[in-house]
Amino acid sequence: MSRGTLKKAVVIGGGTGNFVVLQGLKKYPLDLTAIVSMADDGGSTGILRDELGVLPPGDVRQCLVALSTSSRLMRSLMNYRFENGGLGGHSFGNLLLSALEKVTGSFEKAVEEAGKILSIRGKVIPVTTHQVRLKMVLNNRQVLEGERAIYLSQEIDQGYKSIYLEPFPKVNPRVIDEIKHADLIVIGPGGLHTSLIPNLLVEGVCAAIRESAARKVFVVNLMNRKGQTTGFRTSQYLNELNRFLEKDIFDHILVNVQRPSRQLIDFYASEGDLVENDMEDERVIFGQLLGRLAEEPKKDLLKRNLIRHDSKKLAEELIKLVDHL
Repeated sequence: MSRGTLKKAVVIGGGTGNFVVLQGLKKYPLDLTAIVSMADDGGSTGILRDELGVLPPGDVRQCLVALSTSSRLMRSLMNYRFENGGLGGHSFGNLLLSALEKVTGSFEKAVEEAGKILSIRGKVIPVTTHQVRLKMVLNNRQVLEGERAIYLSQEIDQGYKSIYLEPFPKVNPRVIDEIKHADLIVIGPGGLHTSLIPNLLVEGVCAAIRESAARKVFVVNLMNRKGQTTGFRTSQYLNELNRFLEKDIFDHILVNVQRPSRQLIDFYASEGDLVENDMEDERVIFGQLLGRLAEEPKKDLLKRNLIRHDSKKLAEELIKLVDHL
């Protein structure tokens, strides 16, 4: 359990899911840690990995921005994406983290220094400091090479034989220490195969979670991804995570019951369907967790941003659990 007076909350994941949880929790008096997947290889992150040999900065950047207490301008700067020229497609924050890694000689040091610049409330820790690639072997024997290929696949729901990191990475020892001393561990929401499971594939992480005395919470996704988790219900997400954790470790399962408009669901239909709850279990906590974007669709927004958790509502539910510790 936590060593200080503040309760320690550890959030495990990657991508926008981590961002939403952290953005809400940073407003509370917590010792907050984000553990971030290092499997990202798409877009700007993928180019920087390949061309500079750096560790993937994208998911880390999002966590730093989520935890930042600096000005809106600084947060916008970190997320600013160049539109054209040689830097087209790159975000400023990704370039900054990669440059800091080169200057300091350490990705962890780069994250620490960026955290100081952004005045973050909490810590951001990469799950491993080794270069890894996420791979998946489908039932049809096709091998998906990299997180991006897995993210874009429309065949995962037909079944897969294995998912693994190559080469098999050593865990960042700080990660094990954070999990060991946590009061609350939050897993999800996030891409099941691309944000959540990659953390569980790193040696020692699952054992540390199983052995931790922390209260463990799974935040269920709002939407399924078509071709990957098509038609998945709460229990299927839970079963998939338990395959890697080797035990059902969750004390609480947080499920959204607020339904977006039919217009919005129809608009989203080409990308996925709503996750329906099929569990009658005392561990399930129901909440009205939809964010404002769900009520205000705009044509220029990406579809995946339309239906998302509300960071404030999500944090309120999680804090209730912390208060009972």
